Amino acid sequence: MEAIKAADFNPKFRDEVAELLKGYDFSNCLACGMCTAGCPYSDIHENQDPRKFLRKVLLGMKDEVYADPYIWYCTMCERCTIECPMNVNIAALVRSLRGTWDKDKIPGYLQTIANEHIESGNQMNVGQVDYEETLEWIEEELQEELGDPNYKIPLNKKGAKYFYGFNARDIKYYPNELQTTLKLFYVAGIDYTISTKRWDATNIALFTGQTDDFLAISMPLWQEVADLECEELIVTECGHAFRSMRWGYRTYWKGKQYPIRHILELLNELVKEGKIKLDPDAITEVVTYHDPCNTARKEGVYEAPRELMRSFLKNFVDMNPHGKMNYCCGAGGGGMAMPEYNDIRKAKGKRKVDQVLATGAEIVIVPCHNCMDQFNDLNKWYPEKAKSPNVHMCSLMERALIMPEKE
Repeated sequence: MEAIKAADFNPKFRDEVAELLKGYDFSNCLACGMCTAGCPYSDIHENQDPRKFLRKVLLGMKDEVYADPYIWYCTMCERCTIECPMNVNIAALVRSLRGTWDKDKIPGYLQTIANEHIESGNQMNVGQVDYEETLEWIEEELQEELGDPNYKIPLNKKGAKYFYGFNARDIKYYPNELQTTLKLFYVAGIDYTISTKRWDATNIALFTGQTDDFLAISMPLWQEVADLECEELIVTECGHAFRSMRWGYRTYWKGKQYPIRHILELLNELVKEGKIKLDPDAITEVVTYHDPCNTARKEGVYEAPRELMRSFLKNFVDMNPHGKMNYCCGAGGGGMAMPEYNDIRKAKGKRKVDQVLATGAEIVIVPCHNCMDQFNDLNKWYPEKAKSPNVHMCSLMERALIMPEKE
């Protein structure tokens, strides 16, 4: 091991980091190693030790900190933080340090996504004409499927109870997913709207730490909810979209106040109220559920999805651990958008594959677009996992949906 020289320490670096981390205290570290013990991937590949990384920061080893691959290997899942007796938030530290990076040196195509989102209003760079034509296509499909020629997607409806924010993948790649969700909304008869102005709830700058980009991306959507005078913002099955909307709202939004909820919280409520009826005999397969870190650990949404699942699934089996203690799928922190680290992402994913296999699941509910991409890659990388297909919760609910009789 190379000797560490005190003369190389930069005592001012701690002050620089403290200035970045206003509201977070990282100096209480006991060097106990609980963070490393809590990280599910500290023993999977090199340079994945939160304790060592934090010690470099505290000792003022600035050059070593910025040269450490940990900054970009870390999935920012906060599994280490809940194990820390001093509640040191390593994810917040990593994000803050990433935010000091020159934008043209950020790995992968993270910054490209941010730039395109700022320019086009969505992370998939979908043009306005394509967006509106896709909504028209979905509307026509639903008119036929529902047997209701008068069905219309409520666009830009002022004063609607719910504003629905979703993922641009639902327009560019998976319009059937959006169609399924809107079908559930139709059956429930809820008062909602979709904007043709701002609709993508995702924000890749959650991972890059670039605050100017983060605000340029999310602020217009929060403003659109306020301008349409909606009572509540509902965010789709996307962990980082939900985290971006709710954490960013708490941190930066100063306008009209309104609650922000995950769609699974709303759907559970609608099922309990009897507005959506599900056949408990429709799905007989063994089903397990993946807790996205941004939804479960960071925003505390893990009980409502389970209450919802138990209302219509005969054979639900939880992973171990799950809920707040879940393991990251391995693609968090922007990992999906950094192809140069695919080998790292694949190695981390094996731990999640082992979790799934231990449940004996035939279906895996993955309520997050980012996690879904990782799980689909895991099916390609690990043939044993391919036996259990991945679905969003809304898609599984559609299989069990009891359509109301027409009057």
